Amino acid sequence: MRNKIIVGNWKMNNSSSESLELVKKINDLVVWKSDVEVVVCPPSVYIATTVKEIKGIKGCQIKVGAQNGHFESKGAFTGEISCAMLIDVGVEYVVVGHSERRQYFGETDEVVNKRALCAIKSGLTPIVCVGETLAERENSITEEIIRKQVKLILNGISENEIEKVIIAYEPIWAIGTGKTATNEQANEVCKSIRNLVYELYGEKVSEAIRIQYGGSMNGENARELLSQSEIDGGLVGGASLKAEEFSKIVNSAHNDNN
Repeated sequence: MRNKIIVGNWKMNNSSSESLELVKKINDLVVWKSDVEVVVCPPSVYIATTVKEIKGIKGCQIKVGAQNGHFESKGAFTGEISCAMLIDVGVEYVVVGHSERRQYFGETDEVVNKRALCAIKSGLTPIVCVGETLAERENSITEEIIRKQVKLILNGISENEIEKVIIAYEPIWAIGTGKTATNEQANEVCKSIRNLVYELYGEKVSEAIRIQYGGSMNGENARELLSQSEIDGGLVGGASLKAEEFSKIVNSAHNDNN
């Protein structure tokens, strides 16, 4: 059975003190079991202090991720942060290809692929995001769009390297809108992704790879979503900024609750 992973994407929110307080509250409210991993992705300027805070909390099992990482190890890339820098301050995961990066900063599947490759080679676990627009969903081309994205993003990633990748299905029309894909819709797309991984890498890899759902997951709908056979966790946005809400999601992910 694949361990579930719940990732909180804080986006551009919280002050330093608010970030540290949120970590403390989450740690107090989560039921810690080995079948669920918990990751928080603070704004880059607060990563180092968040890592330090977590290390200072006895028994805290929260891991830290970044919201983005550049595809070059160093150079004249003003404002960017390399994967090596992220590792240097204690980061273990990095989100790549989030729909907001695509929408506001023009990131393409090819760019996301470069970021994912660099993350893997640097020792980070990339959380690779894919998803369709509302128009694509309404025109019944969701599977076609997702398959194309996954193929381009996984280009050049070997069978050994794919084991380090987490795929997050986040329908763009459900991010920050309050709309959520039905349990069946979310599971169907995640199954389609797993079938494609089977075609590309074989059964062993397809059974092992973890596929998350992202898109207005909250404390109320998490249990049903996470009980679906193909959904191995959540990439959580707004709800991850509220300790009680995020902890509900984590606690509902345990195997004995599904």
